[in-house]
Amino acid sequence: MECQECHERPATLHFTKVVNGNKTEIHVCERCAKEKGYMGYEDEAYSLHNLLSGLFNFETTIGGQQANNVSSKQVVKCPKCGLTYQEFTRIGKFGCYECYQTFADRLNPIFRRVHSGNTIHDGKVPKRVGSSIQQKKKLNEYRDHLKQLINDEEFEKAAQIRDQIKALEKDLHNGGEEEKE
Repeated sequence: MECQECHERPATLHFTKVVNGNKTEIHVCERCAKEKGYMGYEDEAYSLHNLLSGLFNFETTIGGQQANNVSSKQVVKCPKCGLTYQEFTRIGKFGCYECYQTFADRLNPIFRRVHSGNTIHDGKVPKRVGSSIQQKKKLNEYRDHLKQLINDEEFEKAAQIRDQIKALEKDLHNGGEEEKE
């Protein structure tokens, strides 16, 4: 498809404009789009990097002026690679594995924004192995709960949880035998 403005170059940008219910489609090349004002100049273009930087730099958009003053006084820097939090928000990448630990207290609000309020991403579970994974997860939760009960010296409740763990382990073991057959 050729550019509707210059009729010389191929149309690489396609804009749809709806005014009072009337839909108009415009197909133009990048040069004509800039000349006619359909898009900003290159330095004003909104990139994926800008989007990610906006998510990371939540203090300026949500916290306002007060958050900026606090963050400018506190310079958090990774002890391993020397990356500062401000550099991280600008480039959108960690410098090393230690950065995650260094900036951990500032990352949860970012994760909440990106994951609709969740700070933990468990991923998707395939349906055919989902029950086994769910049982293993529940087993780990029971074991953690059992340790806590033992530490709190609640031995009767601990015995009940121990029995539930044994039953769940038996189910997992029997389920594994059936899948192999």
